[in-house]
Amino acid sequence: MTIETDAVIVGAGPVGLFQVFELGLLEVKAHVIDSLPHPGGQCVELYPDKPIYDIPAVPVCTGQELTDRLLQQIAPFGATFHYGQEVTTVEKQPDGRFLVETSQGTRFLTKTLFIAAGVGAFQPRTLKVEGLDKFEGGQLTYHVKNPADYAGKNIVIVGGGDSALDWALNFCAANEDGNPHKAASVILIHRRDGFKAVPANVAKMRALCDAMEMQFLVGQVTGFEESSGRLSDIKVTGSDGLTRLVPLDMLLVFFGLSPKLGPIANWGLEIDRKQLAVNTETFSTSEPGIFAVGDINIYPGKKKLILSGFHECALAAFGAMPFIFPEKKVFLQYTTTSPKLHKVLGVESPVFD
Repeated sequence: MTIETDAVIVGAGPVGLFQVFELGLLEVKAHVIDSLPHPGGQCVELYPDKPIYDIPAVPVCTGQELTDRLLQQIAPFGATFHYGQEVTTVEKQPDGRFLVETSQGTRFLTKTLFIAAGVGAFQPRTLKVEGLDKFEGGQLTYHVKNPADYAGKNIVIVGGGDSALDWALNFCAANEDGNPHKAASVILIHRRDGFKAVPANVAKMRALCDAMEMQFLVGQVTGFEESSGRLSDIKVTGSDGLTRLVPLDMLLVFFGLSPKLGPIANWGLEIDRKQLAVNTETFSTSEPGIFAVGDINIYPGKKKLILSGFHECALAAFGAMPFIFPEKKVFLQYTTTSPKLHKVLGVESPVFD
């Protein structure tokens, strides 16, 4: 079965969710596809509990809170979500619509396509130790989904960037909201005594080491030992050439992420430095009817901010109207005063004296 629709959005991160809102205001219902099993994109997948400070009128919120609020905001528009699916094929049809197919075999015939896929599919840079990958998803992880899972554990963190330092400090303390996730022990390992991280956090880490609340080792993971099928120790080779055994319950590795465009690179769109070139009047790609918003696009002066992505969504929605409603004149209306928009949003029109 092929689903016929006016709009398909690829990506359910904050920008993709806000694209639902902007299309909804123009009475366009969208289908949203995301490779992750949940909404929120990298905000939820990579830093669900880290604070975000630059969302207008919201002094601070986490990635998960931002996602929850956006889902609440777009609820009136009845978008349909297709999680755990990657778009594999995009083909333009003789009637101008696009045939979109996913890795799960879901097919769409859509008048417009909005790509809000961040910088593509994130792939963590892995720890290259032969045989260690069998512990991945269990004792070995490349991102933290639920900090409470690490409470009372002996944790080894490998890396020298902000994520490694942030989580090392995080697991040395209890949550301010009273839900402790303090680890039994934290050992930070980096290949050199220098960090690509916020200096203040480096200073905090060194102070915790001086207070014997955590440890820092200079070296590289070169091997491991296991017991009864579980990872029991890792081998760390230092700059002195000596290899030491470090016992652990959990191993967290933060070597950064390698973004990959994936199938998007094969859709025939103009690409500049692994991003989609767009016209900033409508945020159309080189293929009319296909739009790109958020970190996936590039144009002169581009700033990779959630705020910028929200702005792009508004212009892309209006830019799509000639493809969706070619005979209809679309006018800018304001949610403050428009009874039509109030009806779409499911709210009562205010009475002004």
